[in-house]
Amino acid sequence: MSRSSWKVVDTGIMSAAQNMAHDVSLLNELEASSERAILHLYEWKLPSATYGHFIDPNVYLTKEAFLLLDLAKRPTGGGIIFHTTDWAFSMLIPAGHEAYSINTLDNYAFVNHLVIEAISHFSGREANLSLLPNHLQGVDKHSAHFCMAKPTKYDVMLGGKKVGGGAQRRTKNGYLHQGTISLALPDRDLLNKVLQPDTCVYEAMLKNTSTLLPFNSTSRDLAEATKLIRESFLSIVA
Repeated sequence: MSRSSWKVVDTGIMSAAQNMAHDVSLLNELEASSERAILHLYEWKLPSATYGHFIDPNVYLTKEAFLLLDLAKRPTGGGIIFHTTDWAFSMLIPAGHEAYSINTLDNYAFVNHLVIEAISHFSGREANLSLLPNHLQGVDKHSAHFCMAKPTKYDVMLGGKKVGGGAQRRTKNGYLHQGTISLALPDRDLLNKVLQPDTCVYEAMLKNTSTLLPFNSTSRDLAEATKLIRESFLSIVA
């Protein structure tokens, strides 16, 4: 695949709602005849969370979550994602692009193979990365609605645990893929405040989520990792 078939759009630091709105705008402007894919880069102004188009966050989050997190609905499906220790990105693939497929799983595989390439570049070595061949059983019904708590088919796995996931929305002109890469687990004290009591979401993350950084990483480590994984993505589409 030619790297010249990519366009990079960097919208900088904005609110969760603004980041999602930019993705919607890019999807609406996508031209079916185009052969250029788009990598949309953005950052979060505040600690944030996004939730899939069909999710009601009131069912899964506490009232305090709406005070502690900048919440926004994604135009794609999937569960709830905490954007506090992850690296989020979006890709838009027009119908005219050489990698576009009418098979949704093929499209997930295409994007997540690029994620594997970026993570390998980030780590500086060939990591134990693969695409999950089948859905895994959730720890409980509640945790199944949190993206990083339940691995699904074609998620990116590192050492047998999920390190990258995503959700898509397709139109007649192409599709939007909104992805996330786990740099570190969200802060447990924060999760205790925003998650409904007597659920197993954090336990499910411990069981099913891998991270690119060690458990005791600092905010400085997180900032450096964010910079490096961004550079890794830019290198594979350059």
